[in-house]
Amino acid sequence: MAKRPTIVWTKTDEAPMLATYSLYPIMKNFVKHAGVELEQRDISLAGRILAQFGYQPDDLAYLGELVWKPEANIVKLPNISASVPQLIEAIKELQSQGYDLPDYPENPQTEEEREIKAKYDKCVGSVVNPVLRQGNSDRRIAPPVKNYAKKHPHKMRDVSPKSESYVAYMKSGDFYEHEKSVTIKKDGKIRYEFVDKDGNVQVLKEIEVGMGDVIDGTFMSRRKLKEFFEEVINDAKDKDILFSLHVKATMMKVSDPAIFGDAIRVYYKKLFEKHGKELEEIGFDPNKGLIDLENKLSKLPPEKQEEIKKTLEEIYKEQPRLYMVDSDRGITNLHRPNDVIIDASIPAVIKNGLQGWGPSGETDDCVITVPDRSYATMYSEIVEDIKVRGQFDPTKVGTVQNIGLMAMKAEEYGSHDKTFFPPADGKIRIVDEEGNVLMEHEVEKDDIYRSCHTKDIAIRDWVKLAVNRAKETGLPIVFWLDSLRAHDRQLIEKVKEELNKYDLGGVEYYIKPTREAMKFTLERFRKGLDTISVTGNVLRDYLTDLFPIIEVGTSARALSIVPLIAGGGLFETGAGGSAPKHVQQFVKEGHLRWDSLGEFLAFVEALKLAYKQAGSENEKILVMAETLSKAVERYLDNDKTPKRKVGQLDTRGSHYWLARYWAEELAAQTKDAELAKIFEPVAAKLIENEEKILSEIAATEGSPKDIGGYYHPDDEKATAAMRPSKTFNEIIDNL
Repeated sequence: MAKRPTIVWTKTDEAPMLATYSLYPIMKNFVKHAGVELEQRDISLAGRILAQFGYQPDDLAYLGELVWKPEANIVKLPNISASVPQLIEAIKELQSQGYDLPDYPENPQTEEEREIKAKYDKCVGSVVNPVLRQGNSDRRIAPPVKNYAKKHPHKMRDVSPKSESYVAYMKSGDFYEHEKSVTIKKDGKIRYEFVDKDGNVQVLKEIEVGMGDVIDGTFMSRRKLKEFFEEVINDAKDKDILFSLHVKATMMKVSDPAIFGDAIRVYYKKLFEKHGKELEEIGFDPNKGLIDLENKLSKLPPEKQEEIKKTLEEIYKEQPRLYMVDSDRGITNLHRPNDVIIDASIPAVIKNGLQGWGPSGETDDCVITVPDRSYATMYSEIVEDIKVRGQFDPTKVGTVQNIGLMAMKAEEYGSHDKTFFPPADGKIRIVDEEGNVLMEHEVEKDDIYRSCHTKDIAIRDWVKLAVNRAKETGLPIVFWLDSLRAHDRQLIEKVKEELNKYDLGGVEYYIKPTREAMKFTLERFRKGLDTISVTGNVLRDYLTDLFPIIEVGTSARALSIVPLIAGGGLFETGAGGSAPKHVQQFVKEGHLRWDSLGEFLAFVEALKLAYKQAGSENEKILVMAETLSKAVERYLDNDKTPKRKVGQLDTRGSHYWLARYWAEELAAQTKDAELAKIFEPVAAKLIENEEKILSEIAATEGSPKDIGGYYHPDDEKATAAMRPSKTFNEIIDNL
């Protein structure tokens, strides 16, 4: 007998958690008729805290084991990457609900407090994704979303043939130039060492490595970086265009704030020259942005504050105009390092006709500054292409899918653990257990040194995934790998070796450096042809925002699939985060505007995997997937997505429409008579009771809602709030 597949639906946080109270019963009751089980696992912040102290099972640990089994089939909704203040709030809420939890000891003094802090620290930050993402990334636009965008194209502003916008990047001294890379020959350990001019050795870190793993080391010269900023800022001034800086301080949490800080040191050079003593006195940290100066200025006497403000005004008159985050509130590109995130900010400039927003709310050409060449050349290519060939037309362009090397923290550059700032001039070297120096770099004090570790198993799985997608789709695959770059040379060898293991009949593949890969892809894209980009982790992040934003106006509607190395699947939803403001609105006025489109699309893919996991014998599962996909297309075409205001359609009403369209499609299909017979009366009841159901939902809007907790809602109260239509509930629960 065929296996009965189980899909795990994750209970997470905030808006997607609230929406789940309404959506989960629909999904569960529909798919049980195709022999598919649905179960919930709690990986919310509150759930993770309670698990640490033994109040409930550790579902994250359970899923961490499941992802290494072939039967894994997980729909992963967005969760909070908790900050310490959020953690403390969640603890207080749980304590108020009667859980005997200790307070969070921010400065532990005893062994017991250190143990408590260690338990809580397992709940902070991005702890969920590294556990679950044991596979590489497959991101694409689902056909219903692409079709909708072609029928209802978003606005793309025309580009002036005289546009002076361009991408500026370093020609020397960057990470690209200094990169060295080795493939590890045997399992063991390596250590990072700093050696000063007198030969004193300081061990910075030690890590375990496996045979075949790729290790990189590189650095960016701060001296050269500042010279580069000086040159670009002067050029923006000469051309009278906006100066903009595009980094990713959210992902490269250690390296990119330092790059950002150097832009401030150069642009506001006069400020440091005139008031250096005072700035040091108040502890202004440029790496945190101009907001840090604003927050600390009050520590100075009023007359000194005025002097500094006057100097800032002079700087804005003398320097080029800055690209703005919010010109109405005077928030510039250099306000906070996390305000302008490259993967979303450059597509925004492209959509706006290669223009940014200036201090007076004006739009103007801008210099798009991306200091490191490793990825800047790809942005340069698309900007120059647009200047020559004009703006993209969403009704005519093809699609660019992505296979990204992401598994097991692959290519995590500039993040926490392997980014260092040398304490003096000297060398940073990587040494194996026998004392062999694998690579070394001559560095100057405070240069930005970074390294990454990419596991052999992750690379080989990435190539397999690319070949499989090429065979499934018939589309060409392009490996974005640059033979002039040390890391990529190691990968090219592995890719060629791995490709030899496959039957490549009918597979069209290319290995191209970043700029050439972009040129090739854009030629096809403009002709309406589809292409699969096969890239490392950072380019995955950039391209899976860039092309979806051009194609459909947003990357939040992209499908994010992680085919797990062990054979299962993880289906991620909602690139836009967990939407705390949506919850605040719901609690205040009973209207939730979370769009579950990501969950609908992910569930289609989860059902397709369930069909394979059941041995491809149970056609009912495939019918479920196909009809749900058609229902999603109708949901979009008929504009049944949730709206912003009370009195308009909200999340709960949108779920009614999804259920109705899905029931109608199941009733109308001819592949499975049994399913058609089950869902004919369901569809009829949903159509007949449309007005009653929607009015029962609408009647609950406009008043506050008690859900019993923000981080840990009371299930009974949240269910009552999210399933307010007795008529709809009876139809679904009696299925």
